[in-house]
Amino acid sequence: HRFGLYDAVLIKDNHIAVAGGIKSAVNSIRKQISHTVKIEVEVENLSQLQEALEMKVDIIMLDNMDLNTIKKAVKIVKGKALIEASGGITLEKVREIAQTGVALISIGSLTHSVKSLDISMEIKNVSRIS
Repeated sequence: HRFGLYDAVLIKDNHIAVAGGIKSAVNSIRKQISHTVKIEVEVENLSQLQEALEMKVDIIMLDNMDLNTIKKAVKIVKGKALIEASGGITLEKVREIAQTGVALISIGSLTHSVKSLDISMEIKNVSRIS
């Protein structure tokens, strides 16, 4: 849902803590970006969800919420923002999470649990071209 750092801002828990709340964080960032840049806010509970909705952000990331809380969040949002589910989601849980009505699902294990491939390159007997 994002091509690069230029087309969206993600406000996470540390940003919210430093700014003194979601409202302050969103207001601060809005002063610095174009109206075309999407704002996504990470929320950890339904109270924060309400605050993010009041700020009319584009995307709300539900962080580490259980299935029942995700379902409640989807009902509360009622299409006023895109909803992303994130945190602790495995490939085995994707279908169940998708059926809640969220628009986006983040699966960190796709990148942070990948086994690296041992690759090397050895150059031998190179003749120089003059």
